[in-house]
Amino acid sequence: MVVLLGCFTLLFAQLNRVQLFDAEALENNPANTRAAQRDFDQERARILTSDGVEVAVSVLVDDGPFRWQRAYPHNDLYAHTAGYVSFTVGAEGAERSYDDEIVGRTAGQEIAELTNVLNPNSDPGSVILTLRHDLQQVAKQQLGERPGSVVALDPRTGAVLAMWSWPSFDPNTVANINSAESNEAYSALLETEGNPLRARAFRDIKPPGSTFKVITAAAALESGHATLDEPVFEATTSYTSPLTTHAISNFGGRECGGNLVELLVRSCNAPFAQLAAETLGPFIMVNQAEAAGFNSVPPFDLVGGVSSVYPTDYGAQLQSPSEVSPAGLFEDTPLLAQTAIGQNNVAATPLQMALMIAGVANNGIVPSPHVMAEVIDANGQVVDRIEPEPWRSTMREENARILQQALIEAGQRGSGTAATVEGLVVGVKTGTAQIGGDPPKSHAWIVGFAGRPGEEFEIAVAVLVEGEQADGDQTGGRVAGPIARELFTTYFSDTSG
Repeated sequence: MVVLLGCFTLLFAQLNRVQLFDAEALENNPANTRAAQRDFDQERARILTSDGVEVAVSVLVDDGPFRWQRAYPHNDLYAHTAGYVSFTVGAEGAERSYDDEIVGRTAGQEIAELTNVLNPNSDPGSVILTLRHDLQQVAKQQLGERPGSVVALDPRTGAVLAMWSWPSFDPNTVANINSAESNEAYSALLETEGNPLRARAFRDIKPPGSTFKVITAAAALESGHATLDEPVFEATTSYTSPLTTHAISNFGGRECGGNLVELLVRSCNAPFAQLAAETLGPFIMVNQAEAAGFNSVPPFDLVGGVSSVYPTDYGAQLQSPSEVSPAGLFEDTPLLAQTAIGQNNVAATPLQMALMIAGVANNGIVPSPHVMAEVIDANGQVVDRIEPEPWRSTMREENARILQQALIEAGQRGSGTAATVEGLVVGVKTGTAQIGGDPPKSHAWIVGFAGRPGEEFEIAVAVLVEGEQADGDQTGGRVAGPIARELFTTYFSDTSG
C-alpha cells in the first residue's frame, strides 16, 4: 500500500509538472500535430477589410481529410497581408499574427463562445483589417506587373490603408487541404523568379535615392545648422568630397543651389552631399536616420519585417571640427556625402519610407504601423481593438512644418507634380536611385502625404518601382508619381463630404 501510494504521488507530481510547466513546450513541439489539426479543421473567423470586403473565409467541404477549407476570394490581392494558413507549410500574414483571434482563443472570445455553446450555427466572428479594398485595388492596378511595392497608411494612427507587392501569388494554392498539392504549389512558388512569397513592402530593402533627402534636411533643421533661409548654397553642378576625386553631380548635370527649401524642391544632389560631409557630420546624420526608424525593425504586426539600413561607421576622425568644416573630417567622409542623397549603403523598405514621410505629415511623430483594426466575437461585439501608438519622435513640430511646406512646394513646382491632385494639399519627394548596370538602371521612388486644405494630413504613401530593366526615363516623378496621385484621388473620393 505504501508503494502504491508513493507511485500515485509521483504520478500526481508528474501530471502537474506536464500540465503546468511543460504545457507550452509540448504545445509548440513540431512533432505535436494535434494542436495544428484542431486549429486547422475548424471554421476560422472571417478576415474583412475596413470597408467590409471578405478577404478570407472558411468553406465547408464534403469530403477530404478536413471538414473546412480556407478560401481567399480575391486571390493574390491580399496574399502578403491577410496571408494564408496551410496544414503542411504553416501560416503567414494576418493568418499567422492573429491566429489566436481567428480561431477564437482569446479570453474575450472564449467568454462569448460560452454563451453560444448550445447554438450549432454560431458566428465564428471576424477580424477587421485596416486595409481599404478600393485602395488595395488601385495599388495593384497602378503598379501592374512591375516589380515593386506600394504602401499607404494613415500618418496619424499607423493604420495601413494599402500594401501591395509585385510579384504576388494566389494563397488558395498553398491553403489547399490536399497536402500533396499544397506542398507542390509551395515548392513551385519558392522556385519562381522574383520570390513571390516574399512581401517586398516590408521584407526587402533598396536604396531610397533622393527620398532620403527629407532625413538629411531634418538633420540640418534639428541640429540648428539650417533654417528656412540659411545657409544659401551657391549654385553648382557637382560636389567633390574631401578624400576622393569622385564627384557627386546633380541630376542631368544641371546647376542647383539655394536655401534648404529650394534644395528640396529642386532635389539638388551636390549641396545635400556637401551639407552632410562638411556641416552635419556622421553623428548628426546617424542620429536623425535612426530617429526616423532606420537600423531598427518597425513594430509591425505582421511577422518577418526587416530593418532599413543607414551606415554608422565612417572610420577614424582625421580632423576636428573647425569653422571651415564644422563636421570635421573622417576616413569615410566620401561615403557620408553619398548617404545624404540615399545612395551607397543606404537601403530601406517601402514601409520604412512610408513611416518616414508619415513622421513629417504627423508633425514629427512616427506612428507604429499595423494592419489589424479590431476583433469581433460571435455576438458581434468588439473584443479587441488596436489603439494608435507612437513609435518614434523624429523631429520637433516646427521643423516638421517647415518640411511639410517644402514638400508641398516640391509637388507644386518640383519633380513631384505628377502626384498632385487639384483641391488637395499634397507634399511629395521623388527619388531616382541609381543601381548601376550597362546601360544603367535605377529604382523609381516617391514618398508623400495629402490632406484637405486647412485639415490634418490623412494619408501618407511610399511607392517603389524597381529598376529590373534599363530605362532612361525611370525616374521617381514620371514612374512612381502617377501611382501616388491615384492613391490620393481614390482615398479622398471615398471620404469626401
